Amino acid sequence: MRQTVDTHDVDVVENLDYDTGCSSSIATAIPALHPQTDVVVLLLGDQPGVRPESVRRLLDGRGESSIAVCHYENGVGHPFAFARSLLPTLAALHGDKAVWKLLEQRAAEVTEVPIDGVIPLDVNTAADYEHVLALRGETVLRAGPQRNPR
Repeated sequence: MRQTVDTHDVDVVENLDYDTGCSSSIATAIPALHPQTDVVVLLLGDQPGVRPESVRRLLDGRGESSIAVCHYENGVGHPFAFARSLLPTLAALHGDKAVWKLLEQRAAEVTEVPIDGVIPLDVNTAADYEHVLALRGETVLRAGPQRNPR
């Protein structure tokens, strides 16, 4: 990824325990945050359809809430916003669905911010990737032998 993505002026934090679930990525990232960070927005790297305006609306719509989530036309989805006060709680999470469990446990604290559109597609497999490209009108470039159609 570092050879493909421009990371100039970006601090890259690598999670070597990625196979233990999403919460390990959160725990790895928290120590790298600026000490004056007021709010953390959790975005998934496999949801390329998340739009910058959705993040802006999430932050604008959270008010003073310690937790805010995007409420799309078909349900709740990422990104999520968490106040600084929840960083120790986030750092202590374990597993792949721990953030969702936290949202359930603290439902009274969650602000749902309306976002236009549906929950962005999750891209977990090569077939998912091809589907997203097809929706965008792009094609997959494949390595390997090419056939010459006659």
